[in-house]
Amino acid sequence: MVALGLVVAQFNKERPITHEMADRGREAAREAGAEIVETLEVPGAYDAPLAADRLARRDDVDAVAVLGAIITGDTDHDRVIADAAAQGLTDVSLERDTPVAFGVTGPGMSTAEAEERVEYGATAVESAISLAEELQQ
Repeated sequence: MVALGLVVAQFNKERPITHEMADRGREAAREAGAEIVETLEVPGAYDAPLAADRLARRDDVDAVAVLGAIITGDTDHDRVIADAAAQGLTDVSLERDTPVAFGVTGPGMSTAEAEERVEYGATAVESAISLAEELQQ
């Protein structure tokens, strides 16, 4: 059985987007027979690498799935955040030798588009499980 850490960005918490992504991720883990041993909520996607690193350091975590939605604004700030989060999470995965699945949607995405992509919560969890299983062989 794969043990997962889950990181959920809360920046758009007034909308149910990331909560629904997390619900889909938990359902995917149950269906795959994996266990989510801890969930950390962070303010936003930019904050996810630190939380993912903390989870990836744990002996009881085989993989980490990070969920969030980066919705576009009036500036290119969403792209800066997405790039920083992606690079930070890649660094965590390589430095900790632990799969870190990137389930952060965006940038350049409207709220409606983010709502249409809540299934990425399940996709990220499934990816984390799949890679952890592959690397355990």
